[in-house]
Amino acid sequence: MRRLYNAGLILKAFMLVALYFWDVAMSSPENSTVQKVLRSEQIQPIPHRINNNLSDIDDFEHLEATVASMMGKYDIKGASVAVAKDGKLVFAKGIGYADAEAREPVEPRHLFRVASVSKLITATAIMKMTEQDLLDIDDKVFGENGILNDSIYMDYVDPRVEDITVRHLLNHSSGWNRRYGDPMFMQQRIAREIKLDLPVQVPDIIRFVFNRKLNFDPGSRTSYSNLGYAILGEVIGKISGMEYESYVREKILSPLGIQEMRIGKSLLEDRFENEVNYYETSVISENHSICTMGKAIPLTFRGNCIETLGAAGGWIASPSEMLKLVVAIDTIPGKPNILSPESIELMTDIRLSGGHPIGWAGTDGRGNWWRTGTLSGTSALVLRQNDGLSWAVFINSSTYKGISLPAEMHREVQTALNQVEQWPEHDLFYHFENMPYLYPDIAELR
Repeated sequence: MRRLYNAGLILKAFMLVALYFWDVAMSSPENSTVQKVLRSEQIQPIPHRINNNLSDIDDFEHLEATVASMMGKYDIKGASVAVAKDGKLVFAKGIGYADAEAREPVEPRHLFRVASVSKLITATAIMKMTEQDLLDIDDKVFGENGILNDSIYMDYVDPRVEDITVRHLLNHSSGWNRRYGDPMFMQQRIAREIKLDLPVQVPDIIRFVFNRKLNFDPGSRTSYSNLGYAILGEVIGKISGMEYESYVREKILSPLGIQEMRIGKSLLEDRFENEVNYYETSVISENHSICTMGKAIPLTFRGNCIETLGAAGGWIASPSEMLKLVVAIDTIPGKPNILSPESIELMTDIRLSGGHPIGWAGTDGRGNWWRTGTLSGTSALVLRQNDGLSWAVFINSSTYKGISLPAEMHREVQTALNQVEQWPEHDLFYHFENMPYLYPDIAELR
């Protein structure tokens, strides 16, 4: 019996060591046999291996109280918070309800729509492609010599379209602004004008904007553009020969051990099993649908076409897996990254990127980077601080604060984190207590 017990301990230790070396080797997963082992479906995703109880830590009581206070103030049904310190996940906890009607508490496993945080995922994929020489950041996107030179993209009224590069799409300088509305949220109008059924897809939206002149010369200034990142999703698909989501999940997320992140769905009945429910502010009525003709449906479900937003705003994630991506594009000393230091610098230094960070919403030049995202029924905030902290807060409710809520959340949560006196030594990224073992008898011998 003792031999069996020792064998079990040895096997468990071997698995932990294998996981460690996988993390070290993740920058080149195609050459890693360890990586192939870890893709086994028997190893649970990070959020499923942890629970709220693991983050019942006295030093984080003020953080929890701060988030709970804001939830009460703005009638937020549920929130999920994760904190990483020096590349280690030290806190991951849900507060409130994933489904208020069912009284289901939020746990780390729950997925939230992250809206424009999706742009950070897309930008990471593009930068990885540049490092692999699959494209150049200054490649032209449209026209006969462009990446998207398919016949459906060759009919445009403004020849300046041919000047748009991948860089312009990444840094929001492609030539489109939102003076007359954001085309990613003009589904009904686009469907009427080009005579299509709803919902319209990204290629249809590109055809629609090609019937109008650009608002400014590409590269001459910046103007935030959801459309630009949606087009980057088409670029990734064209170059890789894969669906955008499949490429990102297989080539970027899976090598990091991120299994749950994916493009969400628009309809309530299509939510994923561990996805939260979403809630409107009481001042929103049901006549705001932009994806269906003549049907009153709340904005949270079918009002925003999540699948079409895709690369610009369609991803769902848990905070813990989002931080796994953040710490892999972070330049933390001693921690491997999936991008080169040069790529990370290009993404975060506006002097190099061309006037706007790439993927991130903002950087301050001192090593603090942030990304926000807001849609009806959800808000997401992700930060990388220059003191080794990275953290994320996702909520499942709209508030009257709208897009200004993340700024208040930023101030309050950062203040609470400054009061943490002692950081845990554990790393919840590598917590395995709930992991099913490859051999059933090992679990019995633990």
